[in-house]
Amino acid sequence: MVNYPQSDLLKSLPKQFFASLTAKVGEKLEQGHDVINLGQGNPDMPTPEHIVKSLQSAADNPQNHKYSPFQGFPYLKKAAADFYKREFDVELNPETEIAILFGGKAGLVEIPQCLLNPGDSILVPDPGYPDYWSGVALAKAKMVTMPLREENNFLPVYNELSADQLNAAKLMFLNYPNNPTGAVANQDFFQETVDLSRSHGICIIHDFAYGGIGFDGIKPESFLQAEGAKEVGIEIYTLSKTFNMAGWRVGFAAGNESVITALNLMQDHLYVSLFGAVQEAAAAALSGPQDCVKELNSIYESRRNSFISGLREIGWDVQAPKGSFFAWLKVPEQFTSEEFADYLLDKAHIAVAPGIGFGDFGEGYVRAGLLTSEDRLKEAVARIQKLNLF
Repeated sequence: MVNYPQSDLLKSLPKQFFASLTAKVGEKLEQGHDVINLGQGNPDMPTPEHIVKSLQSAADNPQNHKYSPFQGFPYLKKAAADFYKREFDVELNPETEIAILFGGKAGLVEIPQCLLNPGDSILVPDPGYPDYWSGVALAKAKMVTMPLREENNFLPVYNELSADQLNAAKLMFLNYPNNPTGAVANQDFFQETVDLSRSHGICIIHDFAYGGIGFDGIKPESFLQAEGAKEVGIEIYTLSKTFNMAGWRVGFAAGNESVITALNLMQDHLYVSLFGAVQEAAAAALSGPQDCVKELNSIYESRRNSFISGLREIGWDVQAPKGSFFAWLKVPEQFTSEEFADYLLDKAHIAVAPGIGFGDFGEGYVRAGLLTSEDRLKEAVARIQKLNLF
């Protein structure tokens, strides 16, 4: 077999963090261990029945067996715009301010390639979703990190950035409710971000993947609710988390017309649009009954309360997330985040994600997903207690 070398571009991409985590878990499973996997962000419950039935019906329609319109069916864009009006009181033009995406990740990785030239600067949260780095690498851009610290409620402090950094930056990624920290942002912060954007010409990309998951009676706020936000940036919404549709690979971007145009142009060269039946199901999710969203949110909140209270009872000083389905947990002082993740996997057969995998400021933490039953989360607490760490 001829071994063809990979391109320099492929070699420049960051290591896929979750691939190595999956491999470690796989080894334990192959050895016959009962692993409680809290390390990944894959929703564990099925897609609501009315959405599945919509797909099944739409798959029978021969019109959906053809190529879809390149930029998606108008009915799905309208459903997305109506969803934003109903849920966040944000007005969107479905034809010019909505782009259909092959899942939120696709949009996040494409955006830097759409708007940046090699060497251009982009502001990225640290810790943050590792696939932001992939988009930066593909665009051959320069990444400047914004530390997220517990004492600042895991929000970036803009005055920590120098004038040169702000003036050079062309893009900024934000993500609230936040992965991995579970922090949330309010309109004061988003308004500050809009003002910063206007002052320095920075396009804001808000990753709203966990927009449907908020706790303690507080609904996550949309960046686009801030005055002028639609003029300076976009928000990327995925159906993966809100509707348990991770494997369906469908989401959308909403906001600034020029960014939406650029995204559509990029995708015109990469794809013909999503399978029509998936688009019909996505429209059914956005436009249909939202009881399933409330029920899912309630399940995650119950899991959070059970898990966090259990960890506190065994002496682990941890904070409860305010949104998302992740808990961000401080590791004992004698461990690095990777050492502690390996220790839990080896000694208790519990998989968590080491914080260093999300950036330098993730060191000192591990991320645990609330993506298994309460009984399994309680079992995880019991296993940790037996380690006598706290």
